[in-house]
Order: sequence, then structure tokens, then C-alpha cells
Amino acid sequence: MKIAILNGPNLNLLGKREPEIYGSQTFEDYFEILKNKFPQLELIYYQSNIEGELIGKIQELGFTYDGIILNAGAYTHTSVGIGDAIKAVTTPVIEVHISNTYARESFRHQSYISGNAKGVILGFGLKSYDLAIEAFL
Repeated sequence: MKIAILNGPNLNLLGKREPEIYGSQTFEDYFEILKNKFPQLELIYYQSNIEGELIGKIQELGFTYDGIILNAGAYTHTSVGIGDAIKAVTTPVIEVHISNTYARESFRHQSYISGNAKGVILGFGLKSYDLAIEAFL
């Protein structure tokens, strides 16, 4: 089973950025833990701060992978284009967020991804990614 994890803007700063919200671990370190925890899977990881690059990656993987786990970061709340890309592909997408977006600013309550996603997992820290993998299994 092939699963891709795609992270959007500012998630390259995990471990440094607002550790009270996002924790103190880098995603690269956490990705190694995920690969060890799920050795039966072919996991890849991609991060971009650029909306079009994320759309391109969704389109590239969206017909050949078994699942995409997407944390679009702030693009969740602004990108019709990412929502449309998810709708256009056949690979199921699970939307994840490290924080509980509903416990934060009101603009974070809107998602252009959720309506096209297989499901949404949020608020469990980095464990949200584990839960998404489990959902695909």
C-alpha cells in the first residue's frame, strides 16, 4: 500500500514554530517514526509552502497512490484550487490538522478541503497522522 503525506505552508517549521500549539518535534523526525511503525507501507513525504506545488503533487499522486494524507495548513481555509484538485483525483484524501482548528480563530473553522475528503482528523497533535494511516489500513 502506497500512502503519501503532504504538508502545506509553514509545516516545515515544526519543532520551532509555536511549540505550545504544534509541539517540539520536527516532521522529518516524526516521519521516521511513522516509517518504522508502519514498515508494511510505502510512505512518502512532501512539503511545500507553495499552493501550486501542492496541487501538482495531488494531481501527480492522485491516480496511482492508495491514499493521501493532507495537512494543507493555512491553505485549508483559502484554497479552492486544492479542494478542486482533491475532487478531481481518484485517490482518497484524509485531511489532517495537528491542532483543533475549531478551538482557534474563527477563520480556521472554514475548510475548502473537508467536503472533498474521505475524512478529517484534527486536534491530536502529530498523532493525527497515525490515525489517518490507521484509517487507510
